[in-house]
Amino acid sequence: MKINLDDIMFWMDAIRDSKDQYRTLESFWKGQLRSKRWLVESLQEVISLENKTIAIHGGWNGVLATLLFNAEPKIKHITSIDIDPECEKIAYTMNKNYEIEGRFTAITADMTTYRSETDIIINTSCEHITQEQYDAWLALQPDSLFVVQSNNYFELEEHIRCVKEGNEFMEQCNLNPLRQCSMELSKYTRFMIIGNKNV
Repeated sequence: MKINLDDIMFWMDAIRDSKDQYRTLESFWKGQLRSKRWLVESLQEVISLENKTIAIHGGWNGVLATLLFNAEPKIKHITSIDIDPECEKIAYTMNKNYEIEGRFTAITADMTTYRSETDIIINTSCEHITQEQYDAWLALQPDSLFVVQSNNYFELEEHIRCVKEGNEFMEQCNLNPLRQCSMELSKYTRFMIIGNKNV
């Protein structure tokens, strides 16, 4: 995947201007970038992203949004939602090109109570919320295409709902899968499901 040079420069601006530069740099750890590239490429194999609207719940610093825009320049709009107010400013800087074009919005909100009216809904932070919160979040969303990720990295304190393997994640997610897959990384395994709500 090739990244627009202007986007890379805006990424550098976001890191430089961050209150916690190390925390922002964590967005670019090898495992983070590999997981996001894998998501984008897998999603493109399932559905065309052209003219789609996308919501990223737990959008963090906006790197996934940039990768999606680079993979499909004709995405209509991406909204990045994160509970951390510091992420909103960083995400806007990282995606400055697309904000200027009116195709990117960053919102500070609790993803578990935020409803997205978009074609595709992404949640790569399933390990950060309880099963009860996840179920309420899913019930709140429309019948869109969902992309969800979790992992087996139990060592982090904020990972309160990790899974040991892919079938356990399937049981948690209550989705009809179009694709179920996993990726081995150096410290953990990332699990992903692309699918629709069980009706």
